[in-house]
Amino acid sequence: MSRIGKLPIAVPAGVDVTIDGRTVSVKGPKGELTHTVVAPIDIAKGEDGTLQVTRPNDERQSKALHGLSRTLVANMITGVTQGYVKKLEISGVGYRVTAKGSNLEFALGYSHPITVEAPEGITFKVETPTRFSVEGIDKQKVGEVAANIRKLRKPDPYKAKGVKYEGEVIRRKVGKAGK
Repeated sequence: MSRIGKLPIAVPAGVDVTIDGRTVSVKGPKGELTHTVVAPIDIAKGEDGTLQVTRPNDERQSKALHGLSRTLVANMITGVTQGYVKKLEISGVGYRVTAKGSNLEFALGYSHPITVEAPEGITFKVETPTRFSVEGIDKQKVGEVAANIRKLRKPDPYKAKGVKYEGEVIRRKVGKAGK
């Protein structure tokens, strides 16, 4: 069996899991998420309050989907209990971020400010003009929004200016040698 897929998924107190055919709904203190499990994979509740993900055979695709399905459901449970946060920072002269209601407005060296609207289920928090975070209960959506914001001005390898994840190390390049 898949090393990840065979592990049971613990369901903490305060989290309600509903399985309706192939659809898994997880409701917790932070919100509700729904996921449809792919065809060959089955999910069932155990007697001890855990969830067990099983596969019918040992085909290559079934093995891959087994671990994936288990991890997606486990991420849903973590999301509705703790939530997910991606912290980003901006470096560069004149580069900054401001909160405009639920949206963010960036000054990234372009001739115009860039406004990013918060999708449903995502909130932005601005700590300083150069640090902010993307928060939500859906891990995939949080990562996607953070990646799209980073894409607005990727970190430059020569001066390390741009939007980067907190703790991300930018490989620096040496500029051309002067005479």
